[in-house]
Amino acid sequence: MPPAVPSSLPTETVSISAVAAHAGVSVATVSRVMNEQAGVRAPTRDKVLASVAALGYRMNHLARSLRTAESRMLLTMVPDVGNPFYAQIVRGIDTVAREHGYFVLLCDTGADAGRERSYFDLLRMHRADGAICLDPDTVQHALSHESVSLPWVACCEFDPAVAVPYVGIDNHRAASDAVAHLLSRGHTRIGLINSDERYLYARQRQQGYLDTLAAAGLPVQPQWVHTVQSLDYEAGTAATLRMMAQPDAPTAIFAVSDTLAIGVLSALRQLNKRVPEDVAVIGFDDIAIAAQINPGLTTIAQPMRELGETAARLLLQRLANPAASVPGVLLQHQLILRGSA
Repeated sequence: MPPAVPSSLPTETVSISAVAAHAGVSVATVSRVMNEQAGVRAPTRDKVLASVAALGYRMNHLARSLRTAESRMLLTMVPDVGNPFYAQIVRGIDTVAREHGYFVLLCDTGADAGRERSYFDLLRMHRADGAICLDPDTVQHALSHESVSLPWVACCEFDPAVAVPYVGIDNHRAASDAVAHLLSRGHTRIGLINSDERYLYARQRQQGYLDTLAAAGLPVQPQWVHTVQSLDYEAGTAATLRMMAQPDAPTAIFAVSDTLAIGVLSALRQLNKRVPEDVAVIGFDDIAIAAQINPGLTTIAQPMRELGETAARLLLQRLANPAASVPGVLLQHQLILRGSA
């Protein structure tokens, strides 16, 4: 057993040399244990960890990063931290990162290319090891020329033509499934509330909507398609009030996010419209509140946590082998049927 030490020893004075002396091993052995490296026998590792606990030793992560050129920090760049869709993705990223000894720094970019570049400067200066970017693919294009030199991956928003690993879903097919469900319920006047077309998902979901109606031989009325610049409840409400004020208003509305769809439901209540009897509503994402409201929101579920976990694993693969080709990944979506449609 390592000898006991006085509990009054200030922890800030404890050095790695003191831990080595206390455990009766070399400084190199303590370093290997603290950095979770192989080559240390289990009894020796246990002895070192016991000394670390007894002395209250804390590894100097700044000094470690200077020695190894690793910060153990991963950036997660999100365009809107207030959107509940991103919360589960970030949790998935954080879970995998912590399993591998990394910390996550959440960066709210506001979908601004300048702010994104500022965060990427942390990679250039080696203050972060890698990044996961959820910004619009149009913003990501500004970094495409650094796709090889900087270790980053794209999540949800991606351009397969850019040599950056990505994870997402088939937004076109998912939107088509939503519209096909409304068609199966007998709706022929189907409105769309879409998001900022800087986003890949907005362009793909709108195209899925248009293609599915065209395949059914149905015309699309311009007044049934509304684009908003934010994914908040108020935007969904305002767009719905405008849409429903038009002649031959839709009998069904597809919103490209659940937050917009909840705003749609609010507007329909204001107009004394019954859901789904008068107007059916479908959202997208399946955030937690979608199942709690009345009526429950029919929606396209994205595997949000799995998106985050997969993005983190892709980034770790890239960090472990920068020269390797890391493929893009498309995960499955699911139509969740509830009371609104």
